[in-house]
Amino acid sequence: MADYKPNEMMIIAAARALKNDDVCFVGIGMPSAAANLARLIHAPDIVLIYESGTLGTKPDILPLSIGDGELCETALTTVSVPEMFRYWLQGGRIKVGFLGGAQIDKYANLNTTVVGPYDKPKVRLPGGGGAPEIATSCGEIFIIMAQSKRSFVDKLDFVTSIGHVAGGDSREKLGVKTKGPTRLITDLALFEPDPETKEMTVVSIHPGVTREQIQENTGWPVRFASRTAQTPPPTVEELEVLRDLQARTNRAHAAA
Repeated sequence: MADYKPNEMMIIAAARALKNDDVCFVGIGMPSAAANLARLIHAPDIVLIYESGTLGTKPDILPLSIGDGELCETALTTVSVPEMFRYWLQGGRIKVGFLGGAQIDKYANLNTTVVGPYDKPKVRLPGGGGAPEIATSCGEIFIIMAQSKRSFVDKLDFVTSIGHVAGGDSREKLGVKTKGPTRLITDLALFEPDPETKEMTVVSIHPGVTREQIQENTGWPVRFASRTAQTPPPTVEELEVLRDLQARTNRAHAAA
């Protein structure tokens, strides 16, 4: 078995969740790495959409931001941001939204706004951008985040994007008809919402990871599925394609 790092396992596991016929609204960073890895390996026809209005983009390197020229240059077409949000996103035309965050709670609500009190934060984060609309308007949401007690918290400092709100049918009671977060992929495990409570529950543990490690890096008592699987380790092909993509990206950004 090839050697790999925890963040490589996380990106590869996230990429596997995407299918060839998906239309995916992609966040910058790890969501972008996972979505493009899926496109390069098993989902060549996936339609990747970024917040700047690029439709069907096929970047050769990972973008630094939604305004990266690589996205527009490799897109099928680029539309205005109002059209992107009103027609494509809020019109229900995007199947999967792929997000990350600074903090997440057990119902997969996300914080990308502040750490600490809103008026006097310890850290002011980049903010919501389009994530709140993505979280409510895409058919379902995948989340990718490295797992630690700093980021997996019992109570968010600020709710930027809703997940399953307070659990149960609380999301639906707000009038939101989409599924919300259906998968949470970390460097330790895969989570899915419990069908009834909607609490994010471990369904698969990555190779070499223990239940104790997962609990130690989570700010709430973790629930494990009655049948918890082991995540298949990365294949040689998955690692080679991911590392090549990251190496191309690093070279391009170093030369810029």
